[in-house]
Amino acid sequence: MTSERTAAIRQRLQSRFEPIELLVKDQSHLHAGHEGAKDGRGHFDVSISSAAFEGLSQIQRHRMVYDALAELMTTDIHALRIKASTPTELH
Repeated sequence: MTSERTAAIRQRLQSRFEPIELLVKDQSHLHAGHEGAKDGRGHFDVSISSAAFEGLSQIQRHRMVYDALAELMTTDIHALRIKASTPTELH
């Protein structure tokens, strides 16, 4: 189930943003027993770099990522840490 969730997150972000870099880490094991994790949803860490974020604030970038994962936020994701950058910000 965990690898399926990670794959679903990756697929949605890949198709929406065509990133040059994308890393999705399942951090759920670090939150075992956490009150918010009792519903079975996971904790994930996403690092994404895409030209789609050019000229946007971090808040706007995060909103775009949340919008891309909207359905998963209610079914599979309890917590999401996002690092969203542009290709020029990688260097």
